[in-house]
Amino acid sequence: MTQPRTDWTREEIAALFDLPFTELVFRAAEVHRANHPANEVQLSTLLSIKTGGCVEDCGYCSQSVKADSGVKATKLMEVQQVLQRAAQARDQGSTRFCMGAAWRNPKDRDMPSIIEMVKGVRAMGMETCMTLGMLTPEQADMLSEAGLDYYNHNIDTSPERYDQVITTRTMDDRLDTLSNVRMAGINVCSGGIVGMGETREDRVGFIHTLATLPDHPQSVPVNALVPVKGTVLGDMLADTPLAKIDDVEFVRTVAVARITMPLSMVRLSAGRESMSEMTQAMCFMAGANSIFTGDKLLTAPNAGDDSDMAMFARLGIKPMAIELTPAEVEAQRMPKGCAKLEAAE
Repeated sequence: MTQPRTDWTREEIAALFDLPFTELVFRAAEVHRANHPANEVQLSTLLSIKTGGCVEDCGYCSQSVKADSGVKATKLMEVQQVLQRAAQARDQGSTRFCMGAAWRNPKDRDMPSIIEMVKGVRAMGMETCMTLGMLTPEQADMLSEAGLDYYNHNIDTSPERYDQVITTRTMDDRLDTLSNVRMAGINVCSGGIVGMGETREDRVGFIHTLATLPDHPQSVPVNALVPVKGTVLGDMLADTPLAKIDDVEFVRTVAVARITMPLSMVRLSAGRESMSEMTQAMCFMAGANSIFTGDKLLTAPNAGDDSDMAMFARLGIKPMAIELTPAEVEAQRMPKGCAKLEAAE
């Protein structure tokens, strides 16, 4: 299999965005079908295992201590509670279980419980994903040893716009964690949020940053901003034309992500509850092949299981199955230290 390009220029990515809409979607569909099963979408479930009280000031997030959103801080969930929720998700058709904690970074004292969650969910035959904030190399190694399949750490937006959305960390901080995750042999899950008042140039920069990493993220979530009252961006964009990204522009973003990162899972993530069924259908045509199902994504509302299954039935889409043995799942993970080897070369 030919290795995907990691030398995309911003000019090339901008030219893709500028294509006639039908031409862009057609090209993205061709790339998708060449690398992924047609008409199959993975069902994923996301659980907040520790909600609120985060010291970061992300302008979109209701879990920040800077937000006046009414979200109450909680302690880390008990391991058994998490595993019960994972079992429920599996029984409802999810093959991927993602666990998110509202932290700047996990404390070492929390790692034993986190490790047990990973092992327990993986023992159920599901893909595992964690999003816990920034990681040290040692913490990434611990998660790798536990068998974590994916680590989510979104870059959120373009490098140029980053400090207008978040001031308590930098884009380089994000990229450092992604490097730690890659070096530990964990698959990278990294995407961002569109509809935050950014320009198309920012969306070009966002895609460019991901598509020129040493290895493409194996998972790329594309979120539409859910403007929550009490957050900086929620209050700033409320009742303005910028409060919702144009549906065509959102599909364009999905299509360009698919073309530039052909082997990645492109995940249609937050914001689906405000999208029409036809917008979602166009996203699937443009290469999105995973959704988060259930009634909630961390603290944001989400389309429910019944609604998703009805949409799948109308569109002729079937949920993606994972029929791998534990050994086969292990074989799909990135080789540990591959980023170090590349750097040495």
